[in-house]
Parts: sequence; C-alpha cells; structure tokens
Amino acid sequence: MTQPKKCTAIKAWLALMLFWLAGASLAAQVAGTVVQLSGPLMAQKADGAVRILSKRSEVESGDTLITEKNTYAMVKFIDNSEITLKPSTTFKVDNFSYDADKPDGDKASFNLLKGGLRSVTGLLGKRNKEKFEMKTPSATIGIRGTTFIAEWVQPLVTPAPPNSQPPGLYVQVTDGSINLSNQGGSQLFGVGQFGYVPSALAPPVIVPQNPGIQFTPPPAFNSSTGPANSAGAPQQPEAVDCIVR
Repeated sequence: MTQPKKCTAIKAWLALMLFWLAGASLAAQVAGTVVQLSGPLMAQKADGAVRILSKRSEVESGDTLITEKNTYAMVKFIDNSEITLKPSTTFKVDNFSYDADKPDGDKASFNLLKGGLRSVTGLLGKRNKEKFEMKTPSATIGIRGTTFIAEWVQPLVTPAPPNSQPPGLYVQVTDGSINLSNQGGSQLFGVGQFGYVPSALAPPVIVPQNPGIQFTPPPAFNSSTGPANSAGAPQQPEAVDCIVR
C-alpha cells in the first residue's frame, strides 16, 4: 500500500528540519568580532576552509587567525575582553565559551603559534581567571586580571642575523599580573615586569629591562571600542566574508 503524497511530503519536510537542526547544533560558537583592522586577516576553520575577514566579521571558537606582514587586528570577545594581533601572527581560539548567566561554563583557551599579541582581560577573566589559558610553544600563560603583551620568536633554520632576539617567549605586563608555567617551573610577573622563556624545558625568568618587545598598533587601536553590543553579543558583519577552500 503506497503512502499518500501529503504524508510523504510531511516526512520529507521533517527530515530536512532535523538535518538543519543537527547542523545548527554543531556550528561553532561565536566568540567575538573584529573591531579594528589595518590589513589582510584570515580565519582558517578546522576543515581547512579559509575566510578573509573584514571589520565586524565574526570570529568563532576553533578559528585560527592569521595576520599578514603589515596587519594589526583587534578582536573584541563577547565578554568584552580584547586581543590585538601583531603582523605575521598565527593565533588559534581553541575554545571560547561565555554566558553572563552561567559562570560555570566559562572557558577561554587560546594558542599563540607564531608572532605576538596584546591581551586585555574581560568579564570572564575577572570572575573566573583560572578558566583562562594561553598556550605558546614554550609556556602557558595564566592571568590574574591583567593586560599583557606576548611575543613568540621562532627558531631560525639559517644563522640568526646580528642583534636579533634569541628564540623563545617574551612577555610584558602593563596591568595586573600573569603566571608563566611549563615543565621547567612557574613564575609570577607583575606590572612593569618583563619575562623570557627560551623553551618548554627551561624555567621562566624575569629580565631587568625590555628585551626587545615592540608593539606599535595604529593609534585607532588604542581607543575604546565599546562593548560588542548592548546584549553582549558581537555585531553582525557588514558584508559576507569571502570563503576560500
């Protein structure tokens, strides 16, 4: 006995809706918005797809952000924290989750793979500082409610040019404090202090003066960008991002 066409159509519609809902549930959470940008910025997804981002583009949990050699990019996250990427930087948002009404679900896990950045603590870091971590090749950075600059200098295959920085992680604290930890030990750094970690096996050390950290974004990057919007969620992009596969 064949089913009526109307019944078949309803089943097909229900199957389509279930498929759409399943896809929506698997979509990555929006973590923040690009609020300042001075050049090309790309976001690579876990499946290898690459989006070219513009100002007001959304950044999702799981995105790997890549800046070109002349690009500074500031991302304001949904908890109003800010991360400003230097030129030639590769930075991954491993896992970011924030809900103003659900502090137990807070999570901010980042990975600085190349280059440098400035990080300004937001609401998540103020109420659950232990839920924030920023991994680098030589140490993990934890916060105490702070503003800091971090720069990872990669080892060179060819001989290093004269007066170049030795490879490793460099940090500068301008507000609050941070903690660096790795297999070699841990060290707390306060306001005005500089730090260096040459490798994952060497303990972090305080250095007496600026070891060569440079962070000079355009002046507009140092002005207040305000909250993402009144609801605490990022604004919608001005235009559809270009997707490259």
